[in-house]
Amino acid sequence: MTLELWLGGGVFAALVLIESLVPFQAQSGRAAHDLTNGSLAVVNALIGAALAPLTTWSAATAAEAGLGLTRLVPLPGWLALILALVLFDLWMYLWHRANHRVALLWRLHRVHHTDPQMNASTALRFHPGEILISMLLNSGVVVLIGLDLEALVLYKTMMVAVILLHHSNVRLPDLLDRTLRAVLVPPSMHRVHHSDVEAETNSNYGTVLSVWDRLFGSFRLRTDPQSIRYGIGRFADSHWKSPLALLLLPLRGPA
Repeated sequence: MTLELWLGGGVFAALVLIESLVPFQAQSGRAAHDLTNGSLAVVNALIGAALAPLTTWSAATAAEAGLGLTRLVPLPGWLALILALVLFDLWMYLWHRANHRVALLWRLHRVHHTDPQMNASTALRFHPGEILISMLLNSGVVVLIGLDLEALVLYKTMMVAVILLHHSNVRLPDLLDRTLRAVLVPPSMHRVHHSDVEAETNSNYGTVLSVWDRLFGSFRLRTDPQSIRYGIGRFADSHWKSPLALLLLPLRGPA
């Protein structure tokens, strides 16, 4: 079991407990909701395990051949690591934005956005097709950046912790949320991203760092976060709550 999975499991369990103690919003049907999202997560974990050797090979090949942007000029090890992590997070921002702008990718990514409520399990709700394409592209980006295996594991570990937090139904103190927002993507940003208002859905694409949304003009907040309605209206009824329906959803027309 990899480091990010161990950490992810621990963070998920902690967030589920905190969500029950200090929830941001009242929610019902938690068990069925989490079971649906967890079912997709199991399929995606199998895809991740199958493609992990490709990612490992890409990182090893880039290192052996001296490939990648971070290897164009000699840099101290710590600076090369930071640069590699920042560049990969930029790629994640661009990839997420593309998932909202390219029609074929949106058909897959909208499975994530059909969730009618947000909690930590929403971070697990992705269509396997999106995960497959993402991992294949990531292998190429690893070579382009020159991200070694240790840096990739570090990034994925940070990413898992941050995305679980910003999807969670935890009520954070405003000061803590604002402090996190200066560097990371906190719940206040990502809740807007899951709004059923299209202009809000198409904002706040950041995965770990919040700077990209500010830099590229996609940063958006709400003064009334409690009133945000999550999901995509067309797929709000109970028919779309089963794992099988979500797997078949990309075959439906555009939303």
